[in-house]
Parts: sequence; C-alpha cells; structure tokens
Amino acid sequence: MTGVERRAAATSLSTVADPALAGGAAWIEGELVPVEEARIPILDTGFVRSDLTYDVVSVWRGSFFRLDDHLARFQRNWTRVRLSPPFGRDEIRALLIDMVRRSGLRDAYVAMILTRGVPAPGERDPRSFRNRFYAYAVPFVWIQRPDQQAAGTHLVIARDTIRIPPTAVDPTVKNFHWGDLVRGLYEAYDRGGALGALTDGNGNVTEGPGFNVFALVDGVLRTPADGVFDGMTRRTLIELVQEEGAAPLQLGPLPVAELARASEVFLSSTAGGVMPVTTLDGATVGDGRPGELTRRLQARYWLAHEDPRFATPVTR
Repeated sequence: MTGVERRAAATSLSTVADPALAGGAAWIEGELVPVEEARIPILDTGFVRSDLTYDVVSVWRGSFFRLDDHLARFQRNWTRVRLSPPFGRDEIRALLIDMVRRSGLRDAYVAMILTRGVPAPGERDPRSFRNRFYAYAVPFVWIQRPDQQAAGTHLVIARDTIRIPPTAVDPTVKNFHWGDLVRGLYEAYDRGGALGALTDGNGNVTEGPGFNVFALVDGVLRTPADGVFDGMTRRTLIELVQEEGAAPLQLGPLPVAELARASEVFLSSTAGGVMPVTTLDGATVGDGRPGELTRRLQARYWLAHEDPRFATPVTR
C-alpha cells in the first residue's frame, strides 16, 4: 500500500462532519480541504490539454446513487485513455464516501477526476507522466431546478455546430472537451432557448452539455445510441422502461425531423434526473406540459434512489 493509499484508508475512519467543509470538500494530493481553497498545478495536462477522464455521482438524501456502477464506468474509461490512478478502485470508493461524510452534505454532486498529470521539465512523452487523482463534493447541482422542471424547458437543436465526431474524441469516455457543447448552448440562448443539443452533422440528434435526449415518437420511446455518453441516468431510465414495459424502446438514430414530431421530449442527467422539454425550437411539444410518460419516469427515477440495489448510505 502506498502512502496515498494509507492516507485514504485512514480518513475512511472519520465519523464527524467538519463545519469547514459544509460548503463542499475537495481531495487534492492527499489532503481534504474546503472546496473554495482547492487548487491544482497550472501545468497539469488535465487543465492545459484536457487530457483526463472523470465521472460524477450523486448523493441524495444521504445515499450515493449507483456508486459502484459509476466506479466501474470510471475504471473502464481511464483504461480506454491509458490512465492509471495512484491507488485502486476500492480506495477511491472509501475516499469518496469519507469526503461526503466529513462534509456533512446530504444531497451532493460528487466528481472524481484522473489526469495525465504534470510533465517533467521539457518532457512531452505522456507515458512518462505520473497520473493524478482529484475529487470534490459540492451541494447538489441542477441543470433544471424542480420548479423549472414542473413547467418544462425550451430546447434548441443547434444548426451551426455539430458534436465532435466519435472518431476524434470518444463520447463514451467522460471528458472536458466542451467547446462544441458550449458553442451550441450559446446558439440556444441566441434563439431564445434555455438548453441546446447538437447533431452529428447528418441530421441526427446526439446530446447536449451534460445531458442525454429522449423522445416519444409514435408511441415509441427513442434515444440516440451513437455519438453520445452512456449517462447513468440514461442507463437507469432504459432499465426502468424495460423492467416495467412502460413503452416500446428504440436505441438508435434520432433524426431532427423525427424529434420535431415527438409527443413528449425529455432530457436525462445526474444533475437533475428527468427534465421535461415543453418547447422545441420555438414550437410547443405535445400540449405544452410535461407528458404522462415523462412524469411517470421522473417519479420512478427518484424512487430508484431508495432501492437497496442502487443506494450506498453514507453512515455518519
């Protein structure tokens, strides 16, 4: 066991929340600090080159949601981009739980980040870098607050920006390559929308900044399968639909023209769950209110947070 591993294991014994961490906590180079004090080296390639992968898991009412699934995905992704954390998955798990415990947060947004690291002076060979792990927990983050979800949002499909092709940057590996997503978001603002989603350049919807897209078209629930991140909320909703037979399900291309005919549209994200769309490119979706299937899946998604299969309590 390395020194970092010993520190992570030792901190897992903490049981008392630290008031200094109530606004959020960050784990930086073996130290747990208030999130507003957290700093990373300016030469870290995660910052200067976006050479990293990360994952985000939520804590809701004192329990992590699908923590082990998030950790498994994180491990798969760091392997795909040839990174290796300074300690193992079990130690990361213990560290995240302890960080939330010590912050005292009951509803939290928890990120784990693995970067290529800081190169030695003059070094450019990424194989020689020492990879670095960071983590933080902050109060729960909403793309759409519950009051906004009740009315639904205005989604715009960007015309001038396409999603980075999967052959360039693998979208299934969570990354910070958000230049295209942010550009699409500004296009949405310019056209009176609240959120923006991108296409693949061939007329098919992909995803937006931090969310996946679902649409009920001719009674079939559809969601893009290619060029998108395998969001954990997306995965949960797919499983719920399959378990309950709530609607026929189709994972595959979702042309913009088909999306425009949808009777229901919603977005999915760890940062907000199921988020109804009631306006699409300025046109009303359905009757202008969150649809029946959307509301049913929204309720089921939050109930799943109490399911022992998915919940990991943060014992105090």
